[in-house]
Amino acid sequence: MSANSDSAPLSLVNATLEYPDGEGTVKALDGVHLAVHAGRMMSLVGPSGSGKSSLLAVAATLVQPTSGLVLIAGTDAGGLGQRELSALRRETIGIIFQQPNLLASLTAVEQLVIGAHLRGAPLRDAGAKAKELLSLVGLADCAGKRPHQLSGGQRQRVNIARALMGQPRVLLVDEPTAALDHDRSREIVQLLRRITDEFQVATVMVTHDTEFVPLTDDVATMRDGRLGLAVRTG
Repeated sequence: MSANSDSAPLSLVNATLEYPDGEGTVKALDGVHLAVHAGRMMSLVGPSGSGKSSLLAVAATLVQPTSGLVLIAGTDAGGLGQRELSALRRETIGIIFQQPNLLASLTAVEQLVIGAHLRGAPLRDAGAKAKELLSLVGLADCAGKRPHQLSGGQRQRVNIARALMGQPRVLLVDEPTAALDHDRSREIVQLLRRITDEFQVATVMVTHDTEFVPLTDDVATMRDGRLGLAVRTG
């Protein structure tokens, strides 16, 4: 994968992230160049502590890099204030965490509607869209169920549908199969593959399940904060 950021919804240019460590510093990211284009799905692999989570946090604009650029749909995130950053995340980035973190009192459809409502969408429109997305992820019959009535795989599907409510151009996924068995894991990665194709989002998936890497277009490795050359798999 080239580091060329032209037309890429997600680009990191020489991104470095440093943390204080005693009298010195630790580089969580060390001069990372990355470009992920629309309709491409990248696996990000590497050992624990290699910088994968730091890269996702910087790409999600949740953490500002010490130096370098983060470009989201052509917008330099480093030049934005907190309110503008929040708007950029709401409108452009979908984040799928390892744990779905669903609200126990809400049904599956309500999990999606509440986020859209906070973005200012009319409730009627949000409800229709939520049902459409739940159908897309195979949960049309589960719209009225609460988290305790859903399996682990179903909760993760709700998590994915929720991330799509804002029509993101970038999808950042952190270990989506960590708590699932083999069959459910494959279903989730296949679903992410289909969503990347159908919605033409730029997807980055952090994973330890190298078995599923061939389902993605590209794979990049991280070690000691450095991003290895991405290899095209598809």
